[in-house]
Amino acid sequence: MTPTAARFVWHELMTSDAKAAAAFYTAVLGWTTKSGAMPEFDYTLASAGGTEVAGLMDLTPDAVAAGAPLAWLGYVAVSDVDAKAAAAQAAGGTVCHPPTDIPQVGRFATIADPHGAVVCLFKGSGSDEAPVSDPAAPGNIGWNELYTDDLAAAWAFYSGLFTWTKHTAIDMGPMGVYQLFTPGPGLPPTGGMMKRPPDVPRACWLHYFNVAALDAAIGRVRGAGGQVLTEPMQVPGGSWVVTCLDPHGAAFALVGPQR
Repeated sequence: MTPTAARFVWHELMTSDAKAAAAFYTAVLGWTTKSGAMPEFDYTLASAGGTEVAGLMDLTPDAVAAGAPLAWLGYVAVSDVDAKAAAAQAAGGTVCHPPTDIPQVGRFATIADPHGAVVCLFKGSGSDEAPVSDPAAPGNIGWNELYTDDLAAAWAFYSGLFTWTKHTAIDMGPMGVYQLFTPGPGLPPTGGMMKRPPDVPRACWLHYFNVAALDAAIGRVRGAGGQVLTEPMQVPGGSWVVTCLDPHGAAFALVGPQR
């Protein structure tokens, strides 16, 4: 298996004001940003520690009219975008955006799993052996979490589509099981899945940005016009997490090794 196979390799914000959103996340995460110079639309590239980690773009009018939510999307590396999109549809998912080439970048498709959570498939135009940015670095996304309406069915869908392997299963009492997963056998976990809590309106992915210290980052979120939805919570392993909304309504989370 290549270093990138079945990993989240890119994250992208679909928003109503990419320029303002870039300023917000730069204030919170210490990013640097620049234009992605896409030929048909404006695209902002965000870097953490000199490594490009995310993109930001405005939703198209057609997408807004269709009810597309403002949200972060995760891109999972695959060897064949077309084949995986077809497999997702055959397994009960939906192809939201068909396989499409991005000139000089790669090929992608957007799919929704059978419960409506959206994820992107990606195959770069370069070597599959391209290095993966450090998921633990500040400003990068270090964790990817699925809220689903049926944990067993969601696991069957994603493990059938990718090489994901079960890791630790954590009993959360009335909230059910939190299932960690890895990109493949013997690799460290990169995310988790759980039953959708009642206060989450739909099945979705939530992506966690790394920060050095949580309390200071919470202050930056509020100072830049965002909202903090939950109290800081310590998770197994000792890290602290909190869930937030950016000023335009897109959900994200923060994770740090200390308060």
